[in-house]
Amino acid sequence: MSHTQNSRIRRPYLWVPTLYMAEGIPYVVVMTLAGIMYNRMGIPNSEMALFTSLLGLPWVIKPLWSPIVDILGTKRRWIIATQILIACGFASVGLVMPGEMYFRLSMASFMAVAFLSATHDIAADGFYMLALDTRNQSFYVGIRTTFYRVAMMLGQGPLVMLAGSLEITCGEISHGWAMVFYILSACFAITALYHSLILPRPVNDCANSHHSLDDVWHEFIGAFTSFFTKPHILSALCFMLLYRMPEAQLIRLIPPFLLDSPEAGGLGLTTTQEGFTYGTVGVIGLLVGGITGGMVTAFGGLRRWLIPMAWSMSLTCLSFVYLGYAEEPSLLTVNICVCIEQFGYGFGCTAYTLYLISFSEGSRPASHYAICTGIMALGMMLPGMAAGYIQEFLGYTDFFLWCTACCAATILVSHTVRLPERKHTSS
Repeated sequence: MSHTQNSRIRRPYLWVPTLYMAEGIPYVVVMTLAGIMYNRMGIPNSEMALFTSLLGLPWVIKPLWSPIVDILGTKRRWIIATQILIACGFASVGLVMPGEMYFRLSMASFMAVAFLSATHDIAADGFYMLALDTRNQSFYVGIRTTFYRVAMMLGQGPLVMLAGSLEITCGEISHGWAMVFYILSACFAITALYHSLILPRPVNDCANSHHSLDDVWHEFIGAFTSFFTKPHILSALCFMLLYRMPEAQLIRLIPPFLLDSPEAGGLGLTTTQEGFTYGTVGVIGLLVGGITGGMVTAFGGLRRWLIPMAWSMSLTCLSFVYLGYAEEPSLLTVNICVCIEQFGYGFGCTAYTLYLISFSEGSRPASHYAICTGIMALGMMLPGMAAGYIQEFLGYTDFFLWCTACCAATILVSHTVRLPERKHTSS
């Protein structure tokens, strides 16, 4: 390995934040920003919810093609190629927005971006494990989680605020949103260029050019067989599916709770206020929680911090229980509660991400991590699908109490899961 490449691996702060920003932005655009755009364009909520929910399917089924990413080409090439194609996908959304058939054509573009983003996830997560030793994986897991969540906040905050401003500037809603996607396309093209220059070339990120279809099929079967025959697989599956159960429900209802009128049980924030709260104050709480989580697990170990991190997830629910009961809370109070919520996510999700990495170690780490994240996506999707019905039946305040009760599942699986042993190696 050259001195330059070795320096890049020893300085992951040059690429870990941008890589996981690039992983998070397409997800939040497809799963959140698209729904807001369709709502602004007048699409009924029933159609919007149905079709945007279907856009989450690629992240659930991405393990089906993860062996192809694992054996064909290098993870580095997959990362750069998918980022270029995602840039093209965003541009295509902008092109079709002013047209009469914008809904069908933009949905097709979003689905293409979703599949590309899921493929990018497989390559990026595999690259992370190949380019960093176990100690640096532990140290940077909080940073990667934080910047992934920062990308999520950008999609819910500044991008929404930008779209609102462009709607006024451009004079038409469709043209304003088209400009947003042109900007996203340009940003992703620049990101692909940056990563083509800065990403290291780990010696173990090797291209395998002599594989037949039988080899791919054998790898596919082998990846799933070796994953589901791992020791303690049942407790691992329960952990992956249930640890984020409260969060999976809460995140679906936070935006409408903040924006709905007090008569409807919400807080009555404006779109600009909601974007500011999540795009600034929320990011501060997220950064502090994620970086703190990465530091304490790097030096204290996941085994010591798993239970405290599981309890921290309850902070999210309790902050909204308070807002649900509060009478006309001030904007400062709302911001403080959102900051607590994001700290709890950033700190608590560090344990979840680090566990997935640990469980994926061994043979076929990229394929196994893709299976883990597919199970994670399923664990987020299923409770989220039911969350709206539960909220309508209970109302916002009792719904937040329900989410708090669901924290019992998070704490229970954290006590019963078996943690893999990890040995730190020097870089």
